[in-house]
Amino acid sequence: MFENLVKWSRVKSPWVYHLNSGSCNGCDIEILAALMPRFDAERFGVRLQGTPRHADVIVATGPVTEQLKDRVIRIYEQVPEPKFVVACGQCAISGAVYEGSYCTEGGIDKVIPVAAYIPGCPPKPEAILDAVVKLVTALKEG
Repeated sequence: MFENLVKWSRVKSPWVYHLNSGSCNGCDIEILAALMPRFDAERFGVRLQGTPRHADVIVATGPVTEQLKDRVIRIYEQVPEPKFVVACGQCAISGAVYEGSYCTEGGIDKVIPVAAYIPGCPPKPEAILDAVVKLVTALKEG
């Protein structure tokens, strides 16, 4: 009974934590644009959270740098189960222009498991919203 209530609340109101691990800020601007009134993410219940302990979905941008690798893992561990990670943009997917650099690990999936990928440099706000809604739908279906 209680588990069904928790599942219902997560499906109706996915809270997002934005994790920037060293990107150029192009994807960050698009994520914030997706949360603004023009695209109205709140109609799906999507809300930006300032702490990973209250989030359901991590939207990660940028490649993982050596300096942030341990912090990214710690942030991922702080998100309660069930948790999802969305790799937003080419840098988060593969490392893009930072691939092969001395200070980067590569894409975010080299460090933490990723549930959805949003390609683009930067991806459109519609694509970001679509990915979050599809993850919530997957959660609803089990």
